[in-house]
Parts: sequence; C-alpha cells; structure tokens
Amino acid sequence: MFFSLYFDELSARLHDASADQLSELCQIFIGVREKGRKVILVGNGGSAAIASHVAVDLTKTARVRAINFNEADLITCFGNDYGYENWMAKALEFYGDSGDVAVIISSSGQSQNVVIGANAARDIGLHVVTLSGFRANNPLRMLGDLNLWVNSESYNVVETTHQSWLLAVIDRLVETGQ
Repeated sequence: MFFSLYFDELSARLHDASADQLSELCQIFIGVREKGRKVILVGNGGSAAIASHVAVDLTKTARVRAINFNEADLITCFGNDYGYENWMAKALEFYGDSGDVAVIISSSGQSQNVVIGANAARDIGLHVVTLSGFRANNPLRMLGDLNLWVNSESYNVVETTHQSWLLAVIDRLVETGQ
C-alpha cells in the first residue's frame, strides 16, 4: 500500500510543471548554447547532487555548457570568507557572466544562501530559473524568470520531481536534435 500511494503521489507531482514551462526551459537552454553562454546549476544537499548530475548531462549529451559549485574547497573557502549565507551569491558573482543562466534548486525554497544567491544572480544580469517545492509562496519561487514548483512537502518527492523535469528537458534536446 505504501509504495502504491507513494508512486501515485510522485506521478501526480511530475505534472506540476506544464509542458509549456518545460518547453520554455528547453528554449532557454538552446539560447544559452547558441549565444555561447553557460548554465550554472546550484543547490544544497540533494539539490546539489541533482545540480551535479544535470550539469554533466547537459554538457555531455545536450551540448549546453554547464557548471555547478559542488567542490568542497569552493564552498568552505567562500563560506569562511563571506559567510555561509553568502557563499552561493559570491560564487555566482565570481563565475557568472551576463547572459548566463542560473538554475537554482531548493526543495523548500527558503534556504537563506539560496535566496541570497538568486538575488545576486538577478543583480549581475543572469537569467534565473528556480526549482522549488513545499509552500507555494516560498521566497525562491518569487525570484525567477521561470519558476518550477512541486506541490509537495516531501523532500524525496520534490527532489525526484526536480531531477525528472531537468533530465526530461535534456532528453528532449537530445532526441529532437536541438
């Protein structure tokens, strides 16, 4: 019974983002490639793991240059020098260039370093895409140019949905040859 209900919930959450929203994300990534820009994926914890996986697949299979900030030395150095709440913003400032896209992933959409990072991305001229969950009015969801939101308060459901959406976008780019 548990697994049946769990997978029903996960299946329903996959539809929280519309096909139009996911198509818009495809177009954003195509624009990045065509303009010679890059995608910067960031997150904490499980969201950071998703960022790593997606950055590699986006670069390798969809030919969209992508990076992430999951190096322990970068996080701890920037955290020590600028405060943990500012490490992500500072990394975006140092590595982001106008015209790049920041994909900011957070299950709750409330982590201080993520919200500060999204604001910094906007300030330096990055196009901002957010993926969040939990509360519909979470702060991160209010900061993106495109905001994908999962209507769940289960970390694993939110994270699995985020990864599924992002990998589906990559698969569409690969399979359509775009």
